[in-house]
Amino acid sequence: MARSALLNVMVQAAMKAGRSLSRDFGEVQNLQVSLKGPGDYVSQADRKAEDIIFAELSKARPGYGFLMEERGAVEGEDSQHRWIVDPLDGTTNFLHGIPLFAVSIALERQGQIVAGVIYNPAMDELYTTERGGGAFMNDRRLRVAGRIKLVDTVIGCGMPHLGRGHHGNFLVELRNVMAEVSGVRRLGSAALDLAYVAAGRMDGFWETGLSAWDIAAGLLLIREAGGFVSDMDGGQDMLDNGSVVAGNEVIQRALLKTVKKPLAAR
Repeated sequence: MARSALLNVMVQAAMKAGRSLSRDFGEVQNLQVSLKGPGDYVSQADRKAEDIIFAELSKARPGYGFLMEERGAVEGEDSQHRWIVDPLDGTTNFLHGIPLFAVSIALERQGQIVAGVIYNPAMDELYTTERGGGAFMNDRRLRVAGRIKLVDTVIGCGMPHLGRGHHGNFLVELRNVMAEVSGVRRLGSAALDLAYVAAGRMDGFWETGLSAWDIAAGLLLIREAGGFVSDMDGGQDMLDNGSVVAGNEVIQRALLKTVKKPLAAR
């Protein structure tokens, strides 16, 4: 695939951060804990990866702003462009030596996502997309799965954990989905969940309580792979309200209807 100069910058930044994470991941696997504790160790790996991405992208496009997990919002001289970055999506997996984590970088132009990169360094899988240019994994063109019946599908989800989200609401949603589909999967990385939907590995995905950096790149990846995404209200405010429902046109609509069943029908 032919990549634009901007996408090449994003790929280089993601892969450089990914190499740093791979080295730290090896330490987590070998040592299990650090002197400062596992949480501190992972946060150091996270910050180091973010520093690499910030430096690489700032050097390439000095005026662009940032929205990053650690730094938060960083205003740039160019108000039309903003990088949206998660340097380590899947922190718990990383900490436990599970090779399902990713670097996610998106470029927002005038409020629209125009390019995205998701990189899983543990599996050396690089997902790339540009608006109007398709979606790719290691230069192989991606297409969402073509199944049109929920009963045939495998659906991904995110689960609220200790101190996060409304567990009761999720359990109702999960019960509704489990009754309709072939299987439900929880990868532990929203960026990879969305990438897997774009790749046709999973037929759909839903989650709430997300941050913009978790999903920005993945939303464009799915759309460019022929898929559909909305928030839990059926709108397009995913980056603001942190909810997402994704799949091909038929499955996305059916999944949204399933997770949003009225209380009286549950």
